[in-house]
Amino acid sequence: MRLLHTSDWHLGRAFHRVKMLDAQAGFIGHLVTTVRERGVDAVVVSGDVYDRAVPPLAAVELYDDALHRLAGLGVPTVMISGNHDSARRLGVGAGLIGRAGIHLRTDPSACGTPVVLSDTHGDVAFYGLPYLEPALVKDEFGVEKAGHEAVLAAAMDRVRADLATRARGTRSVVLAHAFVTGGEASDSERDITVGGVASVPAGVFDGVDYAALGHLHGCQTITERVRYSGSPLPYSFSETGHRKTMWLVDLDADGSVTAERVDCPVPRALARIRGPLEELLADPQLARQEEAWVEATLTDTVRPADPMARLAERFPHTLSLVFDPERAPDDPDVSYARRLADRTDQEIAEDFVAHVRGAGPDEREQAVLRDAFDAVRADETVREVAR
Repeated sequence: MRLLHTSDWHLGRAFHRVKMLDAQAGFIGHLVTTVRERGVDAVVVSGDVYDRAVPPLAAVELYDDALHRLAGLGVPTVMISGNHDSARRLGVGAGLIGRAGIHLRTDPSACGTPVVLSDTHGDVAFYGLPYLEPALVKDEFGVEKAGHEAVLAAAMDRVRADLATRARGTRSVVLAHAFVTGGEASDSERDITVGGVASVPAGVFDGVDYAALGHLHGCQTITERVRYSGSPLPYSFSETGHRKTMWLVDLDADGSVTAERVDCPVPRALARIRGPLEELLADPQLARQEEAWVEATLTDTVRPADPMARLAERFPHTLSLVFDPERAPDDPDVSYARRLADRTDQEIAEDFVAHVRGAGPDEREQAVLRDAFDAVRADETVREVAR
C-alpha cells in the first residue's frame, strides 16, 4: 500500500506579514496531483490542519476544497487534529464525511478504533491519535500524573490491544501529533511542554509498522518506521534550511517500509543575512538573496537611520529586522531580549527567584513553578478549544 504522509498545513497562517493562503492553495493542488500521478492508495494528515482553533473563513473554504478534491479522487484520507486545531470543531460531521472516504480522528477515546483499508495483501489498520493534551485526557486514559509520555503510552496500549485481535498479518499505521525524542524543533511550533518535559521516546510506537508524525515542522526520520513529514511551507525564519517535502511511503506485504521525499512547491526562498547595514547593502555575494524573503540582523554598534527602508531598496522582500550590536557578553547594554534568548519560561522564573533572593529555587519550589506554568498553559488550551 502506498501512503502519502503530510502534516502541519496550518491553513490560515501568515508568514510575518505575508498572507500564505495562495501558497497553501498551491500546496493543496500539488498534493492532489501527487496523489493522482504517483498511484497513492491513502493520504495521512497528522494534525495542525488549521493554525488556530477558530480559523478564518478563507482557511475553512480551502480545507473544504481539499476534502472535495481528495474525495473526488476516490483515495481514502485519514486525518487527525493537532495542538493548533480545535478537535471538536474539526471533528464535526466526521461520520458523514467518512462516507466520502475522508476519515477524521479527533476523539481521544477512539484511539483504539482504526480505519481499516485493504490491498491485495490484506488489511492495513490506521489508528488516529489526535493531539493528546495531558491535562485534558489523563482521566480518559487512567494515568495518575499528566504527562505526554504517560498519555501517549496509554493510547498506544489501546492500539496494540486492538491490533492483537485482528487477523495475523494485518499491517498497522499510527498517526500521532507529538514531540518525539530525537526530533529537531523550529521557532514556529507552539510549546507543548508539561512538567518540564516536551518529548516522548520513539519506543512508545513499538509494535506498529509505521508512525506518521506531525508537530515538528522539519521533515525528519526518527527511525525507519517513525517519521515527521514536516510542514509543507515555512512558517518562521528558523526553517530557512528546511527542504519542504511529504513522505511517499510504500508499506509492503510483510510490513516493511520504504520511503521517498516528494518536494513541495516553494513560493519564495528564505534568507537570513547578518552584518553592518552598509556591508549588507554593498556585498555582491548577497545577490541571490535579493528575491528572497529576508530576515536581516544588523550588527551596527549604533542603530542606523531608516534601516528597513534602506534594506528594502536592495532586498524588497525583507520581512524581519533584528538589531544585535556586536558587544561583549558582559556589556551592560546587551539587550534584555538577547539575555533571555533560548531560555524557557521555567528558567526565566528560576533566574528571577535567584535574583531577588540571592539563591535559586530548591527542588520543591521548582516543582511548584512547573505546576504553575502547566496549569496556565492547560487553562489557555481549554479556553481556546471552548471558544
